[in-house]
Amino acid sequence: MKIDCIICGKNNLNKNTIGINKKLLGEDMENFYCMDCLAEYLGCTVEELLDKIEEFKEEGCKLFE
Repeated sequence: MKIDCIICGKNNLNKNTIGINKKLLGEDMENFYCMDCLAEYLGCTVEELLDKIEEFKEEGCKLFE
Protein backbone atom coordinates (compact mmCIF):
# COMPACT_ATOMS: atom_id res chain seq x y z
CA MET A 1 0.00 0.00 0.00
CA LYS A 2 1.44 3.36 -1.03
CA ILE A 3 1.15 6.09 1.57
CA ASP A 4 1.89 9.74 0.79
CA CYS A 5 2.50 12.76 3.03
CA ILE A 6 -0.72 14.69 3.67
CA ILE A 7 1.16 18.03 3.72
CA CYS A 8 3.76 17.98 0.93
CA GLY A 9 2.59 14.95 -1.05
CA LYS A 10 5.89 13.06 -0.78
CA ASN A 11 5.24 9.60 -2.22
CA ASN A 12 5.70 6.16 -0.74
CA LEU A 13 6.52 6.80 2.90
CA ASN A 14 8.67 4.01 4.36
CA LYS A 15 7.74 1.71 7.22
CA ASN A 16 9.74 3.65 9.83
CA THR A 17 8.12 6.93 8.82
CA ILE A 18 4.66 5.39 9.06
CA GLY A 19 5.65 3.77 12.36
CA ILE A 20 6.78 7.01 13.99
CA ASN A 21 3.57 8.72 12.87
CA LYS A 22 1.50 5.97 14.50
CA LYS A 23 3.66 5.87 17.63
CA LEU A 24 3.53 9.62 18.27
CA LEU A 25 0.12 10.57 16.87
CA GLY A 26 -1.99 7.45 17.42
CA GLU A 27 -2.19 3.99 15.84
CA ASP A 28 -5.57 4.59 14.21
CA MET A 29 -4.24 7.41 12.01
CA GLU A 30 -5.22 7.46 8.36
CA ASN A 31 -3.20 10.51 7.25
CA PHE A 32 0.57 10.51 7.55
CA TYR A 33 3.41 13.03 7.45
CA CYS A 34 6.85 12.58 5.85
CA MET A 35 9.77 13.01 8.27
CA ASP A 36 10.27 16.69 7.37
CA CYS A 37 6.60 17.62 7.79
CA LEU A 38 6.24 15.53 10.97
CA ALA A 39 9.26 17.25 12.54
CA GLU A 40 7.82 20.65 11.68
CA TYR A 41 4.37 19.64 13.01
CA LEU A 42 5.86 18.41 16.29
CA GLY A 43 8.37 21.25 16.65
CA CYS A 44 11.43 19.03 16.62
CA THR A 45 14.15 17.98 14.16
CA VAL A 46 14.25 15.02 11.79
CA GLU A 47 17.38 13.88 13.65
CA GLU A 48 15.40 13.74 16.91
CA LEU A 49 12.72 11.66 15.21
CA LEU A 50 15.35 9.26 13.85
CA ASP A 51 16.81 8.93 17.35
CA LYS A 52 13.33 8.10 18.72
CA ILE A 53 12.87 5.47 16.00
CA GLU A 54 16.13 3.82 17.08
CA GLU A 55 14.99 3.90 20.73
CA PHE A 56 11.65 2.31 19.85
CA LYS A 57 13.40 -0.36 17.74
CA GLU A 58 15.69 -1.21 20.66
CA GLU A 59 12.59 -1.57 22.86
CA GLY A 60 11.22 -4.08 20.35
CA CYS A 61 8.31 -1.94 19.12
CA LYS A 62 6.51 -3.82 16.34
CA LEU A 63 5.80 -0.60 14.37
CA PHE A 64 9.40 -0.50 13.16
CA GLU A 65 11.49 -2.76 10.91
